[in-house]
Amino acid sequence: MKTVNACKLSLVALALATVSHANAGVNQSIASAIKDSSVNASFRYRLESVDQDGVAEKALASTLKSRITVTTGAISNLSAKVEFDNVSYLGSDKFNNTVNGKGAYAKVVDPRGTELNQAYVQYKSGDTLALIGRQRIVLDDQRFVGGVAWRQNEQTYDGYRLKTALTENVKLDASYVYNVNRIFGEGNANSDLHGDIFLINAKYSPNKNHALTLYSYSLDFDNKAGASSNTIGGTYNGKFDNVAVKAGYATQEDAGERADFSADYLVLDVTVKLDGFKVGAGYEVLGADSDTNQAFTTPLATLHKFQGFSDKFLGTPAGGIEDVYVKGATKLGKVALSAAYHIYSSDEGDVDYGKEINVAAGYKINKNISGLLKLASYSADDLHTDTTKVWFMLTAKY
Repeated sequence: MKTVNACKLSLVALALATVSHANAGVNQSIASAIKDSSVNASFRYRLESVDQDGVAEKALASTLKSRITVTTGAISNLSAKVEFDNVSYLGSDKFNNTVNGKGAYAKVVDPRGTELNQAYVQYKSGDTLALIGRQRIVLDDQRFVGGVAWRQNEQTYDGYRLKTALTENVKLDASYVYNVNRIFGEGNANSDLHGDIFLINAKYSPNKNHALTLYSYSLDFDNKAGASSNTIGGTYNGKFDNVAVKAGYATQEDAGERADFSADYLVLDVTVKLDGFKVGAGYEVLGADSDTNQAFTTPLATLHKFQGFSDKFLGTPAGGIEDVYVKGATKLGKVALSAAYHIYSSDEGDVDYGKEINVAAGYKINKNISGLLKLASYSADDLHTDTTKVWFMLTAKY
């Protein structure tokens, strides 16, 4: 009897020890996750001026974006991120933000307000990362899918994403998105794009100097059928000594309830690195379907990066667009300088759209604070109107 009781006591003691050890492990994991968590803040002040022919009043926007980001440490490979953005006006609000009723002024699409920018849970194990929730999705150079982070209210995506390495040299990035939170803020009819959005991107990199990316982007929007499309294509990026090359091609056709059409995309960009300078030239075409009067579109792109800083071609003209450009960049001390000159014309119909000059100067004050001065001057020919934009910006990150 004493032996039986002793066995029972031993089993109880073993169970208590096991539970205690498990609790200790959980407590240790929680403590480690708390220790590895972080809270970051950033602020971006911007003064933007827009002088556009055909619009009664010049725009002057003085805006501040404040961001707080909370990132947790991992427990059993699970972690989370929550990020809030606030856009406030400091001083001048003489501009049309698309929802403030100031239609007499030129547009500066930076609506005031506070929004949940990101909120997701992620699982990371080795080379595999899975995310669920509202998140930033930036693919390649953002020509097709990006965050439009140039504007004060960033574009983010609600959905599911998987990033993994299929082999040592092949990486896969696949997402299903059901809602796109656009830059226009609450109260604008264009604030969201929702539907069935599949983004598949595979990259083969035999070495650090060469990469081939193949992609398939299926956009079937419930609330903007005219922007729905299926796009497949590929891009090669390579470096040869002091020469960098980007070459790409894609084909696009209708999806969902959009009317039938097809159009092609083409890009060739060559940049040469000289002693203290980078110079380059490029040719980019978003083609047109002359039979249907529709053109190749990229509604999820960070469009400000392409076809000039003036943002005159956020929507592709029905005749498509050809952009021929030259560019250069250098540093004078701590000041990073860049410039570009664009010539725009139609893909169909032989129409001269206009020309544009872009200039930018960036200065890093210290590890936390940087400044930027930027200019865009668009001279119209047969499309749009003459437009000059100037930006002054200060960014602080902590």
